[in-house]
Amino acid sequence: MANAHALQRHMARIAASPAPARFTIGRDRRGAWIVQDRQGLVGGLFASEAAAAHFAAEECNHNPADICRAPEGSVLDFGGFVAPISNLH
Repeated sequence: MANAHALQRHMARIAASPAPARFTIGRDRRGAWIVQDRQGLVGGLFASEAAAAHFAAEECNHNPADICRAPEGSVLDFGGFVAPISNLH
């Protein structure tokens, strides 16, 4: 239960960030948690919101200003991460 409260406090700080964040946390079409960075360089799929938040926090040295939550109901995808098949080697 303490973990759930810590995650809620962390996500409240994330939502209050006014500057453009490096990472966005949200869900994909299948409901999995996804982390995307603004530049399309790093990210991943996660089984839980806590795992997604932990990954993003580790990647940005635990700076809450670098993490934001996608608006409720929005769907994230890895469109920027998928390489066309012709580019695969």
